[in-house]
Amino acid sequence: MSSATEAPTLALHGGPKAVQATDPSLFHWPIITEEDEAAVLEVLRAGKMSGIDVTLKFEEEMAAWHGVRYALAHNNGTAALQAAMWACGVRHGDEIIGPSLTYWASLMPALNLGARVVFADIERESLNIDPADVERRITPRTKAIVAVHYTGYPCDMDRLLEIARRHKVKLIEDVSHAHGTLYKGRLAGTMGDVGCMSLMSGKSLACGEGGMLITNDESIWQRAAAFGHYERTGGPSRYAKSTVAITDPELTQYAGVPLGGFKYRMHQLTSALGRVQLKHYAERRAEIDRAMNRFGDLLEGTPGIRLHRVRQENCSMGGWYYPLAHYNAEELGGLKIEKFCEALRAEGVPCAPGANKPLHLHSVFHGADIYGTGRVQKTEIERLPVSEGVASSIFSVPWFKHDRAGEIAAYANAINKVAHAAKRGLIQ
Repeated sequence: MSSATEAPTLALHGGPKAVQATDPSLFHWPIITEEDEAAVLEVLRAGKMSGIDVTLKFEEEMAAWHGVRYALAHNNGTAALQAAMWACGVRHGDEIIGPSLTYWASLMPALNLGARVVFADIERESLNIDPADVERRITPRTKAIVAVHYTGYPCDMDRLLEIARRHKVKLIEDVSHAHGTLYKGRLAGTMGDVGCMSLMSGKSLACGEGGMLITNDESIWQRAAAFGHYERTGGPSRYAKSTVAITDPELTQYAGVPLGGFKYRMHQLTSALGRVQLKHYAERRAEIDRAMNRFGDLLEGTPGIRLHRVRQENCSMGGWYYPLAHYNAEELGGLKIEKFCEALRAEGVPCAPGANKPLHLHSVFHGADIYGTGRVQKTEIERLPVSEGVASSIFSVPWFKHDRAGEIAAYANAINKVAHAAKRGLIQ
């Protein structure tokens, strides 16, 4: 987009907002219809909220969508990740490697298993875990790598898979941001040993509060089921007969009791809602993709600003959960990102600098004796420069749920207006 001959007065300086009234439905999510309400009411009226019959159908549909053999529903994505780690053999004294730039739930479940989290830096462009940094951190204690497809941008799975296979460690995909994301034509969650995802109400595939584990590995599926699903292990419960044919004698000897001591089944209001949401997800995801790429195209040529999106063939951003833009202060007269975002908010654009705070800087990973074992050893914080730099190099942008050209253009124009003002030195 090109700037006008005379820069318009910024709203920050008393000028009119670039974004005036916006239809709230442009951002409202999830989309709930009478079909969703009917599915939930059916479960409520039948009194089967703690059953698993609806959940089993949801699992079948999720497995079919991903083209995998198994899906196992959980009460949240954190539980699915913990079960996956345990199923992959993560135990006391082991290590997992994961990115510092992610939500705590991607990695913190390892602490409950007595394992240590080793943080790797991220790639500047993708904001995903850097395979080269992963490899240099592998030790004989490494049991798994956690690849988080951050904000829906697919990780470099070719390199991560090669590293995992060569070092004989498991590769866990965290798909919580990336429902429907494609990497070279393959769905996120289907390339590693196991994929896990949150389905909470803020995600792009939003089902309330739930999680899902998917895999083609029967052993991982059996172990995950035995870890937190007591009614799946051969011991019938009040709500369901045994439904999983677990054959591993190491697991069947404990039938009827969850090995992890957790009850991780999905609430059936979630699975009922999830089935309807999944039914319409492809269409809704496609519209989000059109809308966000329209927005990104309108930002092309704007100084200092670039939408964070994948532009490789047969790759996609899925549902675009938590979209971001890259910020180059050097192109904008050195303006700090905080001031830039302040000017954008004055124009009517919701935004904030940075993203998740890097986990490697959090004290919980450097000496918290969570269970009073006295075995925690304080470790020196290693600097991860790219992860630590995101606070000044990226900012959040609107997440459009509908492809409405006029409304989207207003937001792009606002960013263009502020960026050109910054380049001219009009923001201090």
